[in-house]
Amino acid sequence: MCRGLAALPNTCLERAKGLKARMSSFLDWRLLCYAYKLRKPRLTLEECLRWKESFDKLLSSKHGLYAFRAFLVSEFSEENIAFYLACEDYRNTTSAAKLYSKAQRIYNEFIGSEAPREVNIDHETRDITQANVKSPTPTCFDLAQYRIYILMEKDCYPRFLRSSAYRDLVSHLTKKNTKAATKKA
Repeated sequence: MCRGLAALPNTCLERAKGLKARMSSFLDWRLLCYAYKLRKPRLTLEECLRWKESFDKLLSSKHGLYAFRAFLVSEFSEENIAFYLACEDYRNTTSAAKLYSKAQRIYNEFIGSEAPREVNIDHETRDITQANVKSPTPTCFDLAQYRIYILMEKDCYPRFLRSSAYRDLVSHLTKKNTKAATKKA
């Protein structure tokens, strides 16, 4: 996560904005729509509209998770969903021997002060998580995961629903349904 954007020179911020603009063309939504066509079962308009009902419904959908993750990549904030999913995987670990190594990997990748994909959590949560990792249990990341979940639900999820990517997908699926209904009639 960025530390103190105001401290960065304007040229760095301008370069980052330029890079984001150029990268968004690589993450063209049409490519994602094409990827949906290749997957079985195919994404339906009903499933896509269900994502608006709740953040949980979005995350529980294979296609929803895929689309949300692609959106976060385009927004340069994919570390949040990656951390959330790593915690889900960690919680389901049954081998006590693997808990320690997985806990260290998650901590070093997402929580530590020099983590390459550092998530945005408060110091108190970071300190509690650091203490929990010293003697890992399946629930040692629960507080940090909850904080990231709330962050995504309150910030990223509404932006995803307002994004042109999501609106274009709904529009594409609506047109597809209309064509299919016309052919049947």
